[in-house]
Amino acid sequence: MGVATDILRAYVAPRAVFVARLGSAPREDRALAVLMAACLLIFVAQWPRLQREAFETGQEFQVLAGGALLAWLFIVPLAAYAIGSLSHLAARVLGGRGNPYGARFALFWALLVASPLWLLWGLVAGFIGPGMQLTLTGAVALAAFVVHWSLNLWFVERS
Repeated sequence: MGVATDILRAYVAPRAVFVARLGSAPREDRALAVLMAACLLIFVAQWPRLQREAFETGQEFQVLAGGALLAWLFIVPLAAYAIGSLSHLAARVLGGRGNPYGARFALFWALLVASPLWLLWGLVAGFIGPGMQLTLTGAVALAAFVVHWSLNLWFVERS
């Protein structure tokens, strides 16, 4: 199945989709591809907000986009690897029996599953701006990420 289809299916059957995407053997190339796709989509989601900020403040859009590019495609992937590994260590302390790869992939897949909601958040930030709509959209996107990460991590560490 395609990744876009799996992202949609993950909202209906998160465990089944995650198990299928996780695979039977650790593959760091797959994990890195999922993480980079999620970071790329979230970076693109920043464009409407950055364009609005550039228009309102008079700053150059390219400068703002360059900063977001550096953050989302270089810094966040490194931080995600660290957070994924730390989540495995925390789960291990609490009795988890998974492996570091599974914990990292749980985080990366949750980021990718939530990325369409971050795209919506970016549109709301760019077209509507600050307000209740932006807060609500951001809360829904964050909740989707946290729920999927929790479910994925729970499955990996308990299986």
